[in-house]
Amino acid sequence: MPEFTWLPANRATEEDVEAVFDTSGARKCRCQAMKVAGWIWRDTTQEERDVAMLEQTACGTAGLTSGLIGYVDGEPAGWVAVEPRENYPRLWSRKQAWMRMDPELQGVWSVTCFVVRKGWRQSGLTYELANATVEYGQQVGAHVLEGYPIEPPPGKTVIWDEASVGLLQVFLEAGYEVAASPTLRRRVVRRAPGAPS
Repeated sequence: MPEFTWLPANRATEEDVEAVFDTSGARKCRCQAMKVAGWIWRDTTQEERDVAMLEQTACGTAGLTSGLIGYVDGEPAGWVAVEPRENYPRLWSRKQAWMRMDPELQGVWSVTCFVVRKGWRQSGLTYELANATVEYGQQVGAHVLEGYPIEPPPGKTVIWDEASVGLLQVFLEAGYEVAASPTLRRRVVRRAPGAPS
């Protein structure tokens, strides 16, 4: 069985982050879709997204970071974005109900994006990364972890851009519970990191 481990991105190297993000649409987005108040492709350049991601991950520092790098047998293989909800301006700048739930709730950390490197896709790595958010949430003192997954209708699939937020089953397996179903396919899930799964 391959060994899965993870690190907060600030304890990983820039090379490890690049290895994961040098893949399909993640190479262009750089996990900035929820970070910019406007439309990511209109209101930012590729260079701005590249720089922003490196600043936010803060590799090699003791500062705050924006996500976790997952490793399979020591190789960087995946990413999950997790940080305080207030660090995601776009969650508050749009009008969808799922983006504005309980704005007064304190200590919420949002899990907004998964990236799996080519070669490890369809291996269950997103399940490992979701579990890692719970352990990390305990370490950083998050009161609530919150995700925004998609639940496709039976027999339907999702495209990469939709799947990047995670599928509902991935969160449920990590002990998250559905807090709301604001649209036909969108769910809001939450978990208290210290709660048993």
